[in-house]
Amino acid sequence: MQTTLSGILDLPLQEKTKRGLLYTPAEIAQQPATWKRTLQIFKQHQARIVVFLDTVGVRASLENRPSVILIGAGTSDYISQALTFVLRTKWGCEVSAVASTDLLPNMEEYVIPGRRYLWISFSRSGDSPEGVAVLEQALERYPEIAHLVVTCNEGARMAELCEGVERASVVVLDDVVNDRSLAMTSSFTNMIVLGQCLAHAWSLAEYEPVLERLAQAGDHLLTQAAALAEELAARNFARVCFLGSGALASVAKESALKVLEMTAGQVKTMSETVLGLRHGPMAALDRETLLVCFVSGDHTRGLYARDLLREIGSKHVVAERIAVGPASFKSTLGGDCDRYLSLEIDAEIEDEYRPVLDVIFGQLLGLYSSVAHQLKPDAPSPAGVIKRVVQKFQIY
Repeated sequence: MQTTLSGILDLPLQEKTKRGLLYTPAEIAQQPATWKRTLQIFKQHQARIVVFLDTVGVRASLENRPSVILIGAGTSDYISQALTFVLRTKWGCEVSAVASTDLLPNMEEYVIPGRRYLWISFSRSGDSPEGVAVLEQALERYPEIAHLVVTCNEGARMAELCEGVERASVVVLDDVVNDRSLAMTSSFTNMIVLGQCLAHAWSLAEYEPVLERLAQAGDHLLTQAAALAEELAARNFARVCFLGSGALASVAKESALKVLEMTAGQVKTMSETVLGLRHGPMAALDRETLLVCFVSGDHTRGLYARDLLREIGSKHVVAERIAVGPASFKSTLGGDCDRYLSLEIDAEIEDEYRPVLDVIFGQLLGLYSSVAHQLKPDAPSPAGVIKRVVQKFQIY
């Protein structure tokens, strides 16, 4: 039975379909190449997007810039969280991530009368009940709010809602990243790339070499990370704890969700920040737990991760400690982790740009854990408890 990533990708079509491996492995493997296509799509729309952002005041005087709210549900909410820091830094705006699942029932509490807003919605399908309802209600109740919708589905309902609306714009990514599998993988990283392009809307030449290095590192990481993920999944850990801080906290959350989704909950997962783990959640760790820490490339933040890994090791509270971080930081960790998964990136690549790269390991761990539990990664919920697009429910 082929289990290496290349072996899975080369399986006959009938075999991949039977084992539920038709989409997920390919959608994970294609990511570095698709990031470059997303950059080209942004370039095609750059002039229109810049005009829109200027119109809504992103480059206005500081006091007149809009408050930016990034919106999504589930994985799309983690896209928002991954982009908060880079957009705040590059735009000089107040930027916050608010899940549509929170925004829908609490919209009035999030809108301050008289304040300028730009709401950016991320949605693979553009048809999720909360995302559609938030946009519908906001357009009706708060017409002064500007909206930008990023989706992977050309026929998205959210895109339709923006047609003819003066203060709304839509960007649709390539259909190849509109994941057919249940779990979002290509759509997650490519919507982040689009968001990073937005952050550099007026300085794209500054971002292009960063993305090129991320794509090169992604190609290198796929084989290395797949081998480690396969080995770890075969050990059948009862739970996995993912750690990350800053922009990498979104990677920890998304990785935890990928393993949980693709094992139909058979592997329990949790995520925390590096410093937050000590404040109670460490009690959940035991000798059946795999710990994965996404280590910051910033020296100070990296030292916090090192010290936590050292403390966990001294307490003997997990089965194994895996650190994922820049190759240059490996020597700093020394023996404070059991294994170090090196990312082939320069020290100049800031954490804000890393979610698209680091998450590949979490995605692969989800894939191989699904296979190890004899599930079908493309549709890992045998009873249909969760679906590719959340089923409709009553909107109030």
